[in-house]
Amino acid sequence: MRELSLHILDIAQNSIVAEADEIRIAIIEDYINDRLAICIKDDGRGMDQQTVKKVIDPFYTTRTTRKVGLGIPMFKQAAELCDGSFSITSSPGVGTDIVAEFRYSHIDRMPLGNMSDTLITIINSSAKIDLMYTHKIGDEKFTLSTKEIKKTLGELPINNLDVLIWLRDYIKENLTEMYNNVKK
Repeated sequence: MRELSLHILDIAQNSIVAEADEIRIAIIEDYINDRLAICIKDDGRGMDQQTVKKVIDPFYTTRTTRKVGLGIPMFKQAAELCDGSFSITSSPGVGTDIVAEFRYSHIDRMPLGNMSDTLITIINSSAKIDLMYTHKIGDEKFTLSTKEIKKTLGELPINNLDVLIWLRDYIKENLTEMYNNVKK
């Protein structure tokens, strides 16, 4: 994968398959400490400790459509190759928590990528899931809660095409504004 946002999408899809009701994604860009943290937490089925140890093996997968599971192992490798760290904790019936940290300035760190399209893809994949997205850069912070948006929409589904287009533009606009404010 060429962008970190694609790793985030892959892990969110795992959460959807694990029947999560809520997915929390947090991105923290800390220029001062030269760190980038990506945290993804769900309340899905979770895994026992034996399975947690297996999911970082690229030759392990629960899918029947292929014999390898590259998403989590590649995300782990990407973090560790950039002077970072990776952790995964999970409990059956509770959910899964993944944290990947990178040295922000590392020459091999992949770009974050297109988070607005990634979030829209997650939202469109399963309209029933509540997604909580937080992105922090220094003192700037952007938060998106589909639970709150669904309340505002009432009967209109969140995966309505016009809503998705508006949401994509809203996310893109807020992230761009946040980056511009930090550069000042």
